[in-house]
Amino acid sequence: MERLQSSVVRTPPNSTVVQRRSKSYRQSYRSCLGAPSRLGLTPGLTARRLNSSRRALKSHVITVSHTNPSLTIFYVLLNLQRETLNGHVFYPVLFLLKEKVNPEHLALLVKTEWRLSYVTPLHQFRHTQLKRYSRQLSAFIAAEKQQGVAMEVEGSQSGFRVSFSVVQGLAATDDDAETVLIQIYSTPVFARQDEPQKSVWSGWLTCINGNPEYLESLPKGFTCLPLFGGSGAEVLTSLVKSWFQRTFDCCFGPLEINHTSLQWLAALWTNCHTESNLQHLKMIWTLPVVPPLQVTYTVNPQDAWELWMSVRKDRLERTEEEAEAGSIDIEEVVRFVQGLKSHFYRHFRLDLSAGNLNQVSTTLGSAKSSGKIKISNSRYMITTLTLLTECALLKMPI
Repeated sequence: MERLQSSVVRTPPNSTVVQRRSKSYRQSYRSCLGAPSRLGLTPGLTARRLNSSRRALKSHVITVSHTNPSLTIFYVLLNLQRETLNGHVFYPVLFLLKEKVNPEHLALLVKTEWRLSYVTPLHQFRHTQLKRYSRQLSAFIAAEKQQGVAMEVEGSQSGFRVSFSVVQGLAATDDDAETVLIQIYSTPVFARQDEPQKSVWSGWLTCINGNPEYLESLPKGFTCLPLFGGSGAEVLTSLVKSWFQRTFDCCFGPLEINHTSLQWLAALWTNCHTESNLQHLKMIWTLPVVPPLQVTYTVNPQDAWELWMSVRKDRLERTEEEAEAGSIDIEEVVRFVQGLKSHFYRHFRLDLSAGNLNQVSTTLGSAKSSGKIKISNSRYMITTLTLLTECALLKMPI
């Protein structure tokens, strides 16, 4: 399949030229999209909602050994493009990483907890200039350190070196810009001469399955990488964001994972139980009492799967066209979570509907309402990043 060829480093071209008073680009994501779907609003930002349906596809995978034994290439035998059925947009729920994903990059992206932010489009960002950006950000951090910015990161450091690189193989469509990985290295002051530099901070910017109408509407010279994740000292996160804002005239903002998105993740991950044992479905709720009551609700994975399949039964018995699409819609997600809450109420007489869902975790990953995410299984990385990319686009200011 043509889309499964080796991805290349690219900054998606855009031929639309728009006159503007300044470089800052603040076009609303809402203005590029059609009628709203049935999912809840994003408060106070846009009238656009999350997609009400997502597609659940079974994948057939061929693994081919690479000349490097530590690298396996995955070919996914499914159509990676969006499909529309009866007016709804469907996304494949299960993607596998495509060919030539650097195993070191992959090892870093999984098993690490990332704090998320949204990023407005970058002006004059070029994937071909990453070495220059590495030098510039290194010089910027050194200058800030000279001016007295506290740089204590796991002890005294003699200096910092920055590395920008492309994570090839994560882009799901031709409209998506390649993911950019940023790593900051440092050598402790009293390190041995032959001691290698140690990574003290990591971050990335990505766009996975970004809305094509919005991406194509961007003026020439803008690159959309709306989802940012950082892991490491907060002072370095702040410096990286500051440099991006000055260099590419963009804005960062915190990206919380709201109640609805956490429910989506609980359902999407449970749907994968037969292919990757969940081991547990753990949810943390906060009830509005004084003092606040935190409830940790852990569900046996087989029980969660059986409840999910009972919710899915009606969908699977519908018309052949919808069955083949294998979509998951918001009504199923709500019914699944409501079933879990009803079960909890029968045993403990506590109504979780009165509280807020703050955290969801399985062996596939964990997500917190504060905007922290950990993806523990690379097979489901694309699915999770697709949802988070959509959340980041929705959170952008109008």
